[in-house]
Amino acid sequence: MSRVYISEQDEIVVKQVMRKALRGSDREPKWKALRIALSLSLARPDAPSEEYDDYRPKGGDYSWEQVCGQGLDSDYTDAYRAILSAFHDTDLFTDEKGEFGRLLQRHIRRGLSEIRTGWRETHDFYEFLYQELLSRTPVLSSPAPDIGQKLLAALQEIGVMAEITEQSEGARLLSFDLLLGDATQFRALQRAGEDLSLILGTGPISFSLPGTPRTVTMLIPKVKSAWRSISWSEIKDFVPDAEEAQLGICLGLDPIGAPVTFDLAQAPHLLIAGTTNSGKSVALHAIICSLLQNNNTDSLNLCLIDPKQVEFTPYKKLPHIFGDGVITEMALAKQALEDIVDEMAARESQMAGLGFKNLIEWKEKRTDFPPFLVVCIEELADLIMQHPEAEVPLVRIAQKGRASGIHLVLATQRPDSVTLSGLLRTNVASRIALTVQKATDSRIILDDTGAELLLGQGDALVRLVGEQTRRVQCAFLSSKEISAEVARYRPSRSK
Repeated sequence: MSRVYISEQDEIVVKQVMRKALRGSDREPKWKALRIALSLSLARPDAPSEEYDDYRPKGGDYSWEQVCGQGLDSDYTDAYRAILSAFHDTDLFTDEKGEFGRLLQRHIRRGLSEIRTGWRETHDFYEFLYQELLSRTPVLSSPAPDIGQKLLAALQEIGVMAEITEQSEGARLLSFDLLLGDATQFRALQRAGEDLSLILGTGPISFSLPGTPRTVTMLIPKVKSAWRSISWSEIKDFVPDAEEAQLGICLGLDPIGAPVTFDLAQAPHLLIAGTTNSGKSVALHAIICSLLQNNNTDSLNLCLIDPKQVEFTPYKKLPHIFGDGVITEMALAKQALEDIVDEMAARESQMAGLGFKNLIEWKEKRTDFPPFLVVCIEELADLIMQHPEAEVPLVRIAQKGRASGIHLVLATQRPDSVTLSGLLRTNVASRIALTVQKATDSRIILDDTGAELLLGQGDALVRLVGEQTRRVQCAFLSSKEISAEVARYRPSRSK
């Protein structure tokens, strides 16, 4: 393939970027917008989906000469080949099958999708690019090998007397349990967090209380080159089985390498929020694939609503899907939520007739129970923006869905009062916060600060109802791993 093809929606985004963001005329070369989109896609840790492999010119098509500057004074063809070779761990300089062109198109189209969903024409485009490309990349210098001794010296420098009682290393963080000489020094330690980061040459340092007298846990970011991803194979065996949980989930590992698990049936609803590319999709895939581990189509249905039209595509052939498939049209999403409210009412009526208080009791005493139904919305803000009335069925499900086995997993990059009314926030009390820009954003999600100190790319704070907030590095699932999980679903029981 010697050309890059984009859709009609993509072409609209290109024109918006050229006119509204770059203040250019229609005569200026559009490759500027395509190169920006390429950069945005390369900022993500995961590979773009094969869904972007559409070579039918619906919206626009661009030659390599336009995109790469091939044959011109500013020729970036070799640079792009090198970057994509490193990103995909393949040699694109001896490319005989057109793989370079395919990957170039995938990244450009994914980047345009990110602009379409993450930027509005009324917002500053350069601020959007800064947040997406620069603000979440901490400038870290490598901690010294004797980091423990350096930490003690730094504590002494700020006037805090402590000793290290426990030290461990996680995927991205170094964890130290400190025994303070005086419990009143904890406040001084918190206030000096930025000073400690400066002295040690690290990213943002966070603190938590493990429950032991005079002990505080300090989490220090490792140098970025020493980060490692948590793979699905590392955590899949930790997913709670049916004896431990009705809807067992393993998100990833905590800073000391312990699995972070919970039962969605007890949550009973989840809000997942953070800036674009902070890892919301990573968390969603971990949740969905966890649910598939121990549930066949008789015990679980999934209603997947995907305004971006790409994140839930791997699940479109899954037999667990509620309704006619993955929903990408928001008008259909609103109708699906209303259908689920009707399903909830029907289940409540059945339970009342059978004398059961909830689906779990029904499941324990009879075999004709309906499956749990988990509703996952990939970007709640898009749904509410297009159909504000969709909030009504969402609130009803949030208020009453638990008893009938219907649960919500709502993800958004805009957790504000427009997207989340007070009534909806009150009834979706379990939260997963990913990277945000300001402490005020963290308070909206968690009712507490801390998410502004996260490192991005799946680094999260989990606060479930009745539990303390936990730090977790969410597991990353590749496209192949997701496809393998979808392919291994258990067949239905015979009727």
